Amino acid sequence: MGSTVPPLTVPSPRSTVPLPTTGAPAPSNVTLKVTMALTGTVFALYVLVHMIGNLKVYTGAEHFDAYAHWLRTLAEPLLPYEGALWLFRAVLLVCLAAHVGASVLIVVRARRARGRVRRTGMGWRRLPATLMPYTGLVLLVFIVVHILDLTTGTRPVAPTGFVDPTRTSSDAYGNLVESLQRWPMALFYIVVMAMLFLHLVHGLWTLAQDYGVTGQRTRQVWALLALVFAGAVALGDLSIPIAVLAGWVG
Repeated sequence: MGSTVPPLTVPSPRSTVPLPTTGAPAPSNVTLKVTMALTGTVFALYVLVHMIGNLKVYTGAEHFDAYAHWLRTLAEPLLPYEGALWLFRAVLLVCLAAHVGASVLIVVRARRARGRVRRTGMGWRRLPATLMPYTGLVLLVFIVVHILDLTTGTRPVAPTGFVDPTRTSSDAYGNLVESLQRWPMALFYIVVMAMLFLHLVHGLWTLAQDYGVTGQRTRQVWALLALVFAGAVALGDLSIPIAVLAGWVG
């Protein structure tokens, strides 16, 4: 007799449980980096122009006060008094909110992804990158102090002799000199300019990556330009409190 072949059985498929999936965080890291690059570019151009304007203090009180008054009457009568100035402030405020918000999200996500692991052997060249959150925080505090000191004249941050601008005149020179003649405030400005240099150097360098700059030679040129730009801005602003303390301005 022939052997009976058992019927072929096909096992029923096992029920599968889908793996948990999480969508990409919104906004994406790319969007955050582009936001920081664009707003960082705005700030870099602003601090350069602001520094050039500050250097007018070396031309004397008359010219410096005239420049400060011109900023308030810019684009009149097309815009009302201080209209252009408030427009610039609004743009800077929006950029500041976007820049700080994007940087906080990037830092938080990076720390969550890293966990408890700490990167070692970074070297001094990575110091500006490591200090970016801290230099940024110092600059944020400086913005508030600077506004209270030389824009709104709010005491006790501002000097006791602060003179508010009028529609026909400005005493920006006297306010600046009287403020920086206080050595704690002058020292604060000097320290902040050092922080600004570190922040600008690394921030401008990362623009090369965010804007997709490639090529070793091009990136080396970009790094040099970042160093020169940050150094020029920091030294230009740094010279003013030193000049006031030394009696060269005042």
